[in-house]
Amino acid sequence: MDQFLFYLAIVFFLIAVWFAWRYYGLKRGMNQAARFLRENKNPPSHSIEIDELIGIFESRATAFKEEVIALQAENKRLSTVLEQLTDGVLIADAGGRVQFANPAVCKLFGTSNPIHQSVAQVVRSHQLIEAWKRCQQTRQLQVETVELSTRKQYLQIIVIPDRHEGGSLILAQDLTQVRKLETVRRDFISNVSHELRTPLASLKALTETLQNGALADPEAGPRFLDRIHTEVDTLTQMAQELLDLSRIESGQVQLNFESISPRQLIYSAAERMKAQVERADLRLNVRCEDGLPNIRADKARLEQVLVNLIHNAVKFTKPGGEITLAAEPVSGGVRCAVQDTGIGIPAESLSRIFERFYRVDTSRSGSGTGLGLSISKHIVEAHGGRIWAESEEGRGSTIQFTVPSQA
Repeated sequence: MDQFLFYLAIVFFLIAVWFAWRYYGLKRGMNQAARFLRENKNPPSHSIEIDELIGIFESRATAFKEEVIALQAENKRLSTVLEQLTDGVLIADAGGRVQFANPAVCKLFGTSNPIHQSVAQVVRSHQLIEAWKRCQQTRQLQVETVELSTRKQYLQIIVIPDRHEGGSLILAQDLTQVRKLETVRRDFISNVSHELRTPLASLKALTETLQNGALADPEAGPRFLDRIHTEVDTLTQMAQELLDLSRIESGQVQLNFESISPRQLIYSAAERMKAQVERADLRLNVRCEDGLPNIRADKARLEQVLVNLIHNAVKFTKPGGEITLAAEPVSGGVRCAVQDTGIGIPAESLSRIFERFYRVDTSRSGSGTGLGLSISKHIVEAHGGRIWAESEEGRGSTIQFTVPSQA
């Protein structure tokens, strides 16, 4: 029995030695493989177990690298999108410190480095700060619109709570241009309604007068019919000019460019308006230097501009006055001008006379639609030129435009 126990002890000892040898061998191999992996070297071949373990580590390392590359690419795409956004994107932590801001934030709020500043320091608007505070307190989305009077800017912010970190995402949008367009739309509708009301009311009154017996009057009847004809012409002109303006602004009008002579252009416009100028007891002078370079333009459209300008000069110049149509060379093109000796334009209105339906005052309203100058401005700009006005009240006005010469 003692001999059996002795042999059994020897067997257990040998087994323990074998396991210890295997353990230290595996440990030495793993340490060596780990050293090679840390040095980005291929580890030498070991036992099957270590090689399998190394293979698992390498496959996981490869997968991890691929995930990192994918995340980096996604992060780069997201950064590019945020940098190009015109809307400001700002992320603040629970304490109100800015952790991220795209370039649009700097532009909208006039700050150079918003990171680590407080939300209040960045937005600098009581209403916007209160919207952020409400979001922090209620953990509900908040929307606030404010006018920054110092910069004549309308801003809208949307504050979205972060459910996980306790902070918030702030989206800032510049609504200045949208508000301007809304104002233009409202003014346009109001002006169209106003312009239509007068001729329609006149037509209604004239028609009722004729129905009540004036039609049989040999003197009043024809006179009222002439008035009706005039009002219908006004409405027709307004409808046509509105259609022209809409087409020009939407880019639907195709300009037929050709090489034309400025001299031929202004004399053609003067000839068209000669009769109207004479009926108004005015003198029309034409000045055009010799040797002007040809311009590449749509002759019909530019002639329309000159006719509009001469027509305006006729309306606002008293009998006995003068209108001068001139053309002269300037750097890179030709300048055309229509000068009158009329009542002039107030200085505060010079920059607005090219707006649709804009009227300086009731005394200058005349019989026009208020669209001619706006149409002229669009036509000149479509030719790559510029139009502007100079005037002195009581001493006349000069409206002039430039058109590039033919290359």
